[in-house]
Amino acid sequence: MPFLVILLIIILVLAIKSIKVVRQAEVYVIERLGKFNKIADAGLTIIIPFVDHVRSVVSLKEQTMDIPPQGVITEDNVTITIDTVVFYQITDPAKAVYEIQSLKKGIEYLAITTIRDIVGKMDLDSTFSSRDAINNKLRVILDEATDKWGCKVNRVEIKDITPPADIKDAMEKQMNAERNKRAAILSAEGEKQAAITIAEGRKEAAILEADAEKEAQIRRAAGEAQAIKEVANAKAKEIQLVYDAIKASNPDDKLVQLKSLEALEQIANGEANKVFIPFEATQALSTLGAVKEIFKDDKK
Repeated sequence: MPFLVILLIIILVLAIKSIKVVRQAEVYVIERLGKFNKIADAGLTIIIPFVDHVRSVVSLKEQTMDIPPQGVITEDNVTITIDTVVFYQITDPAKAVYEIQSLKKGIEYLAITTIRDIVGKMDLDSTFSSRDAINNKLRVILDEATDKWGCKVNRVEIKDITPPADIKDAMEKQMNAERNKRAAILSAEGEKQAAITIAEGRKEAAILEADAEKEAQIRRAAGEAQAIKEVANAKAKEIQLVYDAIKASNPDDKLVQLKSLEALEQIANGEANKVFIPFEATQALSTLGAVKEIFKDDKK
């Protein structure tokens, strides 16, 4: 009976040693007698107790690693502190275990030296304006260097770039000066545009006022001309009526000339009427004036 218990315990220990359950997104690197044997994927795996050994459990998930902040000297001799994070994923578990002593340490040291090499060739302003370029260069260099370690670097991000306190203060003053300069330029441009707009408005108003005055003068002149025309037409009709009446009563030439003179006198009495008499007619008019005076004396 004790023998059976001991045998059962031995079988149970062997079963525990030989049966391995690998979780999802993980693999087991299994050695046999100290030599690499196989990679056990997720699921149930059977190994030979005391012969096979699980060397390492490797995660296949994408992992992140913070690179300690590093002091870097730029091309213009300014010391800045750069904080970086690396995103990587193991693609070959066997290489990640056997090709390098510590994969994380290797990535960290490689990232530090690469950052110093890239940023050391740039000036201070370029480091702030070229973050994407720095990230891309870091990723390409790290990905090529870690490929032999069975690792792929998916992304590298610079979290922060910290300049010295005096440089930071000078940069803030420069930024404030640039903002004030842009504000002054915008204010001047606004005032200039406002002055131009006001001047154009005044110009257009003066043009419109001149056009209105011109139109008013044209209309007044047209009205006065029409009034003169109507008065002349009325006087002509009046003369025609007088002429017709005199003609109907068979007048002599002197009476006709006298009536014509009276009609001309009435026409000339108007303020807007202008009568132009040819020089040749002045003698006849003087004769008519004398006849008119004779008729007045006869009436008296």
